[in-house]
Amino acid sequence: MASPSPATKLRAQWARLSPLPGGRALFSRMIGFMIPYSGSIHPRVLELRAGYAKVEMRDRRAVRNHLHSVHAIALMNLGELTTGLAMTLAMPDGARGIVTGLSMEYLKKARGLLTAECTAPPFDATVSAQHDFRADIVDRSGDVVARATAHWLVGPVASK
Repeated sequence: MASPSPATKLRAQWARLSPLPGGRALFSRMIGFMIPYSGSIHPRVLELRAGYAKVEMRDRRAVRNHLHSVHAIALMNLGELTTGLAMTLAMPDGARGIVTGLSMEYLKKARGLLTAECTAPPFDATVSAQHDFRADIVDRSGDVVARATAHWLVGPVASK
């Protein structure tokens, strides 16, 4: 019997934990455990549904640069995680994705609480193909501070 896909696992854990008091925080810690490098920014998943993710990151010393703003790579990490969650929840069972490239526009110094959002448009996961997904990262005032584009190779899981 095949094991559940990552999307199936994420959907099930989100459905189980998100309604509970502290459930979103627990889910976010689980994501950080599953993806240790992404966990280094201490992301907090606010909302997930098929093709959509909203994730926030606090401004703290560990993610700052010498200019007293959030480091470029911390922003990239947030953007990549957010696109990955949206894309993964848009995939059907039997599909998988891997990042093949990342690009980032830095529009303003990032400070304070930051929120990234990504909506993954419908895509065909029955054939291997490149898909680009964008996450806008905004500060508390609603200004876009950075825009991440993640290039994902998505397709069916190869049979063994």
